[in-house]
Amino acid sequence: MKVITIITNKDKGLLVFRVLAAIAIFKAHGLPKLLNYQETLQHIPDPLGLGSLFSAHFAIFANVLCAILVALGLFTRVAAFIILSLTLTGLLVIHFNDSAKFQDVPLIYSIVFGYITYIGSGKYGLDYKLKARNKENECNTI
Repeated sequence: MKVITIITNKDKGLLVFRVLAAIAIFKAHGLPKLLNYQETLQHIPDPLGLGSLFSAHFAIFANVLCAILVALGLFTRVAAFIILSLTLTGLLVIHFNDSAKFQDVPLIYSIVFGYITYIGSGKYGLDYKLKARNKENECNTI
């Protein structure tokens, strides 16, 4: 049995939105943390008391690997949720008492990656391709 898919402008829009959001966080936050690793270790706060090394590695993991996964549409909801947890921590713990000027970046990233967590990758993501392949394999075994 052949699986028929219909791709809409909504799916194309979600692809562009997902990829641009992932590139933005990777370029502005992930790559600088990765390229300046020693400086990152010294400057990343430890808001949850889990240790500065863990906090730095989690920030790099979220801003680099999870951003790449979101761009590819692979494990999209989990990866976006990890980024969301990082940005919400920045918003609600680190910048809670700061002015709106310092809260807007984590707020906007939280909204964007919260939406991606909710909606998923769409039909132009690897998640969708894997799900379609599994359905096709199920149909062939029946």
